[in-house]
Amino acid sequence: MAASDVTETGVVQHDPYRSFIYGEGEKDTVWRTGAPPNYEVVNKLFEEGRTNVWAPGTTEEKVQRMLKTWEMEITHKIRPQDIKTADLEAFRHSVNGRPGKSLAEVIQIGGYNQFLETSLPEDIRAYDPSRYTAVESQNVFLNAFPRGFAIEILQVYSGPPKVAFKFRHWSFMDGPFQGHAPTGELVQLIGISIFTVDESTMKIGKVEFFYDPGELIGDLLKGPLLDGSEAPNVSCSTSGCPVISKLHT
Repeated sequence: MAASDVTETGVVQHDPYRSFIYGEGEKDTVWRTGAPPNYEVVNKLFEEGRTNVWAPGTTEEKVQRMLKTWEMEITHKIRPQDIKTADLEAFRHSVNGRPGKSLAEVIQIGGYNQFLETSLPEDIRAYDPSRYTAVESQNVFLNAFPRGFAIEILQVYSGPPKVAFKFRHWSFMDGPFQGHAPTGELVQLIGISIFTVDESTMKIGKVEFFYDPGELIGDLLKGPLLDGSEAPNVSCSTSGCPVISKLHT
């Protein structure tokens, strides 16, 4: 299904990189903010900063669309039944080998909180997911990244049913984060993911992400504290994932 629709004023709504935002199939979708998201700003960031332009119909372009669509759905749709990319019954989501969560659990806690879940003591957490709701966590990072947080596929290693790929997430720190001043610098992380899909429907049954959260959090803490105080002693790491050291090779 194409991510396009025609409004009452005759304006065509369309997202070139994501499906399941507009159209007849989304007429009953319940959106977190009451309306479909607009990705115009982050799409511009993506187009200006991507390292590859994958041709339509290539494996890389298809996987990139699946990834972007899935991220859009778990961020902006609040009912599991509205998410078209996932197998509702089989779905599990895990980060750096942690126990998997159901679709409903991921929607409830939010993508950023799921990605930055940690077992570190609370007093040394650079970012504490337990303190924020899904919407609050989204706002924390939207404040730091007003242009959004773009994502691209760098390489696809295998096709269905286990779609393994290398990805890059990036933005510029144009806003504050946890009391730290914006730096205006590039912030990025690179990781590996495996999406296990049903070959007949291409619905996602299992999502596994492996990456170093310290790449993201460390860059966000570079700026001085806005109140002029000395930064506390916190840890940027959230896990000791054994595959992290291989991500940049």
